Amino acid sequence: MKEYKVESLIFYSKVTLDSEHIAKKSKEDIQVKLDEYAANGYRLVSTNSTNFGLAIYVHLYFEKDI
Repeated sequence: MKEYKVESLIFYSKVTLDSEHIAKKSKEDIQVKLDEYAANGYRLVSTNSTNFGLAIYVHLYFEKDI
């Protein structure tokens, strides 16, 4: 049997000259979540992202055997 978890992260665009500011910030935050879930026995099985207005939503799907 498997246990599933979904983690959603939201990143907002801001006025800046750095066109990669969302990619840089999201990398750090996503790595923290990956490490957190891996420490609890989960593995990442899928991802997706959507945008709405000035926000980008990143969804991480994890599973583990129970």
